[in-house]
Amino acid sequence: MQLLAVVPPLVVMLLWGVWWGDRTVLTVLAWYFIVLGLQIISERVTLRQLQNVVWVMVPYIYLPYRFWQLYEGLTLLDSTSELQWVRYLLIFELVLWIVNYAIDVSQLPRLFRWEVQSNDAS
Repeated sequence: MQLLAVVPPLVVMLLWGVWWGDRTVLTVLAWYFIVLGLQIISERVTLRQLQNVVWVMVPYIYLPYRFWQLYEGLTLLDSTSELQWVRYLLIFELVLWIVNYAIDVSQLPRLFRWEVQSNDAS
């Protein structure tokens, strides 16, 4: 997850945003990395301070914003042919983060050892 969430956007930001000077791509992906960095810092601080599984809740604060951020990036980039690969990357990242979010949510009962109660009347 970390490799796919960092390397492709970083390459695209450096090529299209910095090397070829597309300000929209640079803006979208620079803010993506700023928020991703804030999330990682928050996770580390929470893990060090609380020293329990509560740190896994930190992504639930950042991921909905990331969904919106990637969607807005798609709307900011027009559908010109030279930016089509950037749009594909944003769609890929959006799907990747949504899948990651679903996996994270599915792990909550196990992490917090929530009991499953049946509705059987015995």
